[in-house]
Order: sequence, then C-alpha cells, then structure tokens
Amino acid sequence: MDPLEDTRRWLQRAVIGLNLCPFAKAVVNKGQVRMVLSGARDEAALLAELGEELARLRDTPAADVDTTLIVHPHVLGDFLDYNDFLETADALVAELGLEGELQVASFHPQYQFAGSEPDDIGNYTNRSPWPTLHLLREDSVSRAVEAFPDPDEIVERNVETLQKLGHAGWRDLF
Repeated sequence: MDPLEDTRRWLQRAVIGLNLCPFAKAVVNKGQVRMVLSGARDEAALLAELGEELARLRDTPAADVDTTLIVHPHVLGDFLDYNDFLETADALVAELGLEGELQVASFHPQYQFAGSEPDDIGNYTNRSPWPTLHLLREDSVSRAVEAFPDPDEIVERNVETLQKLGHAGWRDLF
C-alpha cells in the first residue's frame, strides 16, 4: 500500500489520461504539483496539516508549486464524515484570510454527488484512490477557465467519457 503512488497512478491514468481535468497535465509536466502524505489519525491533526499546507502554498511562488494534494489515508475514510469536514476546511481558508486566493477541492474513493446513486459512474469524476484534499490557487483556476472555451462543457464531457468507459473500464485503468 503506497497512497502517494496510487494517487500518482490515478492522476496519470484517470485525471490526465481521460482528460478529466484539462488543466492538470501542464502543472504535472512542469513539476508544480506538491503531493503530501498525511500522517493524521484524526480530524484535528488533518486540520492542522491543512493549515500548514495552505500557508505553504500561499507563501510559495506558483511557478514552484501551483497546487497541492494532501492524501490522508488514515482519517475521513467515510465519505459523509469527509464531506462534513469540507465545511471545516472552508472555514479554515476564511480564518486564514485566504478566501479569493486559495480553495479546497475534494476527491474521495466513495465520492457521491448529491442526488446520485452510489454506483453512478458520474461520481467517478471525483473518485480518487484515497481521501484527498486538493488545494488550488484561485488565480490559476480563473486563468485556466478563461483559456477553456466552455468550462461547463468539461463536466458534461467527463460524464460522457466515464459512461463510455463504464465500471469495468475504470477498474481496468488500475
């Protein structure tokens, strides 16, 4: 079990390989993605690590680190607990005065969009091998979205891609 290697494989084969995020390839190729393996065993420890990583990203030039993935295999394995934690993560962003500068996106092995069934293939757009907090620079997100002709099309295209792939095809990626 190597959560960082599993996450790298997912990033290469699913996120980039299936083009689920058309912006990921460039930052990966430039070495601007920081991957952190969290040792947290409870939410308080994860929140402390999140605060440290938010500050590190804030204080590091985007040319060096544009985005951070915090892979946390020992805490928030239950998706509902994880989903609840995201409110706490957003509150920390606000507490640190980073609203409008940084944001936290979410990936989880059991990710489920509201109103969807657990086995809906569309959920796989946000399914990662391990619970993962993705720290993003809002400026980078804005620039990427501006460069993409129709950003709303990304979600639709991703669902289509995954529907064509199916559950068996998803498993075959790994």
